[in-house]
Amino acid sequence: MNLPIEFTNRMREMLQEDYEDFAASYERPRKPGLRGNRLKDGVQRFEESGLFGMEEIPWALHGYYYDPAVRPGKHPFHEAGVYYMQEPSAMAVAALSGVKPGMRVLDLCAAPGGKSTQLASLLGGEGLLVSNEIHPARAKILSQNIERMGIANAVVTNETPEKLAARFSVFFDTVVVDAPCSGEGMFCKEPEAIPNWSPANVALCAERQKGILDCAAQMTVPGGHLVYSTCTFAPQENEQNAALFLMRHPDFTLVDLPAALGQAYMEKTGLCPGQPRFAEGIEVPEEVRNALQGCIRLWPHKLDGEGHFVAVFVKNGPSYERRMQAPEPLKDKEAIKLWQAFAKETLSAQGMRRIGGLDTHRAQGTEGLVLFGKELYRMPCAMDLKGLKVLRPGLHLGTLKKNRFEPSHALAIALSEQDVRCSAETEDQKEHVMGDNRLAASYLHGESLMANECSSVKGTQGWCLVTVCGFSMGWGKLTQGQIKNHYPKGLRRPY
Repeated sequence: MNLPIEFTNRMREMLQEDYEDFAASYERPRKPGLRGNRLKDGVQRFEESGLFGMEEIPWALHGYYYDPAVRPGKHPFHEAGVYYMQEPSAMAVAALSGVKPGMRVLDLCAAPGGKSTQLASLLGGEGLLVSNEIHPARAKILSQNIERMGIANAVVTNETPEKLAARFSVFFDTVVVDAPCSGEGMFCKEPEAIPNWSPANVALCAERQKGILDCAAQMTVPGGHLVYSTCTFAPQENEQNAALFLMRHPDFTLVDLPAALGQAYMEKTGLCPGQPRFAEGIEVPEEVRNALQGCIRLWPHKLDGEGHFVAVFVKNGPSYERRMQAPEPLKDKEAIKLWQAFAKETLSAQGMRRIGGLDTHRAQGTEGLVLFGKELYRMPCAMDLKGLKVLRPGLHLGTLKKNRFEPSHALAIALSEQDVRCSAETEDQKEHVMGDNRLAASYLHGESLMANECSSVKGTQGWCLVTVCGFSMGWGKLTQGQIKNHYPKGLRRPY
């Protein structure tokens, strides 16, 4: 690869005797990765199937290398949100975040959604995930990926870090900052980024990252974690920024990740500690510089993955239990009537529990329901979103039509076949998942299906969840043995 001479000179100085191994890594074939979606019922069957020649990624729970000769993006499981295709090293960020079910989590620089969807899996459907992206076009892609992965407890925003910090001061248990960076760690995967590299751009990125980190610190609760990551090798954007953050925010402490993980784990995975000597160019106390060995470096010559950096800070102070409050009950009686009529006709008892708020013990199912025009959503908790640019204020349930409710694609993807009264399976689950998926492909093209062609059908009429090997792909409408296709036109695959 034709790498900039300033870059190679700096890397030679950084790595010293390891530089030749590093340089040789650019000639080695890369191993792509994907991550099973633990929000999907039955995803274990996929993970154990051997589909795509999968091999476990050692630092990423439910992450797998796959055979680069296959194309997982073309398989119906991709559209069903069974997995997310993600660079293997990038999976380390959420894996090291410490996120657990029930937390309030912010992914501040979230597009295209790899880390957000992984954080959502760690939350397990409980708690709150706010996924933010400042660039509108990228925020739209982020929102689409949140939908495809069936995430019900996520709010997607398109805001500046400063505006979010002003609104959500001391609010989140974990804030993840996968900061915009010079992208040096991705040169092999994205060589088109090489001409844009320069020392000046590295300095510009480092300065921008400081402001983002300061906003993230403001939004972190005492006892909470701030996770900082980049996909660059530059010390200015990594160890040096971590040290300078500690100087600006003495109420934070750097977590010693290598010590927490243990030497055996570090050796097994190929993860490396941060390098205090990379911060020798800045004036910080010796104890701050020494603490930088608590960061994590992922080097492409040490493991099968691209370059990445991770630092986890904990905010000092007494932590305390924070209960999330439910939003005010919806007062639009017509909306409630149409939604509940649809839900009782279409969802099973399990489906009602999964979506929440539909049993008689919870104010007749109105908690969390919010109406934006004719679009009905269920918000995960009470939040003040007024004045913010919001793409997705929670799970999109559907649209209010005249005297009826039309369910959304997002709702279909968030459900399983056990959650509905009517479903149609396009492939016999007893067969190998590498079957030709003819009916699934027809459905994704936008074609209607005949019920007698499906391997199994539950129910006789009404809204029907169309599945592949038990994983939901979208809605159909079953009438007199025919399933009319309701897969969104904008998502349909060309022939």
